[in-house]
Amino acid sequence: MVPPCPQLFWFNVPEIDFDPCLIQMFFIHVFNFIESGILFTMVFDHYVTVFNPLRQTTVLMNSTIDEMDSVTVLGIASRKEQFKALTCVFHNCAVLLVCVLLLKVSIIHHCGKHVPPMVHIIMDYFGYLSVTTCNYTSTHFTAFLLTGVPGLEDFQFWISIPFSFMYFLAMIGNGLVMAVVAWDRNLHEPMYIFLAMLAINDVLLCTVIVPKMLLIFWQGPSLSTFPACLTQMFFVHALFLSESAVLLAMAFDRYVAICAPLHYATLLTGSLISKVALTLVARSVAVVTPGVLLILRLHFCQSNVIHHTYCENMGIAKLACNSITLNSIYGLTAALLTTGLDFVFISMSYWVILRTIFQLPSWEARTKAFGTCGAHICVILIFYTLAFFSFFTHRFGNHVPRHALILLANLYLLVPPTMNPIIYGVKTKVIRMRVLGFCNQPK
Repeated sequence: MVPPCPQLFWFNVPEIDFDPCLIQMFFIHVFNFIESGILFTMVFDHYVTVFNPLRQTTVLMNSTIDEMDSVTVLGIASRKEQFKALTCVFHNCAVLLVCVLLLKVSIIHHCGKHVPPMVHIIMDYFGYLSVTTCNYTSTHFTAFLLTGVPGLEDFQFWISIPFSFMYFLAMIGNGLVMAVVAWDRNLHEPMYIFLAMLAINDVLLCTVIVPKMLLIFWQGPSLSTFPACLTQMFFVHALFLSESAVLLAMAFDRYVAICAPLHYATLLTGSLISKVALTLVARSVAVVTPGVLLILRLHFCQSNVIHHTYCENMGIAKLACNSITLNSIYGLTAALLTTGLDFVFISMSYWVILRTIFQLPSWEARTKAFGTCGAHICVILIFYTLAFFSFFTHRFGNHVPRHALILLANLYLLVPPTMNPIIYGVKTKVIRMRVLGFCNQPK
């Protein structure tokens, strides 16, 4: 560590950049560990020479010395203890490196220094909410302000009335579906279990967005802390993806029931349904988590006002000062590879289903087969039509008024949960009769 010393002694330049200072500190301690290990090895050499000279040539062979050097030797001949020594050294170095990184995060968060390129990938995911200035002062965005529907602030109370009614219908309808499926053992079949899963997902999706939305409509703009905003964003996108996955599972259920009815009981078992449920949850988490991490890497220095009723990915990203190209690319790619592929697979399955139905010999058999999937087709059309229309309008509808985009973004999340139990109640006779029986049973 000689070079900084002449700079200090000869040229009277005491300053050193932060990154070289960290690197210098790291190597000082690492070489200190190595130096200590080598001295201990030399002590061990003298110990063998003095107390067991006859075994010096057998114990201290070249291979042993090489092994001991490779683990910064602590003078231990046992491989098990060498492993412990190596683990100890790596542990010390790892702890030191973590401390250095945490120190870096603290200083960056305090004084707004940008992340150096060499640790950019690691440090991006810690996220900073401070605005950089040159004099160690910073502005912190600890919360975002949700303003509701831009341009319609004077009418938001009246807009809340239909949204409240839809939320009430969604909660009551999906609650009845879940209760009926759980109550009646005759409905413990794959088709109705998937329907109950869809109802649970709809209740959660409505609960994530509607209460906060109504609070904004009734009381005006509302603050949402950064962790709360990220949490809402995570669940909105994760539940939307899981809804699409449940619709795909229901399409597969109808495909097997109509195109391969003899294999229905052997294919759609309870264990398979459990695995499907775990898979759709894991897929939602795996797809949405990188989007949250990409939000954490952004620097917010212009505004904390989100002209929306809930926190969503691009609404937060557009407030950042640095480039959001990666966020936009990932969002578009994730949507196409999840919801887009789900829609393709659902379309393919129903193409085969409809072709099989029209090949049935009697009109009565065709009507019965089509009736089993008619409600599902209606639900799919409502969900994907609103979702894709909102998705492409947000990205390519430059001339669409902002208030129309915000209202559409709320409707495509709220209309399907409201309509799903109504459609299944009207189209599915079993569900309709069970709901009536459940509501009319004596208390």
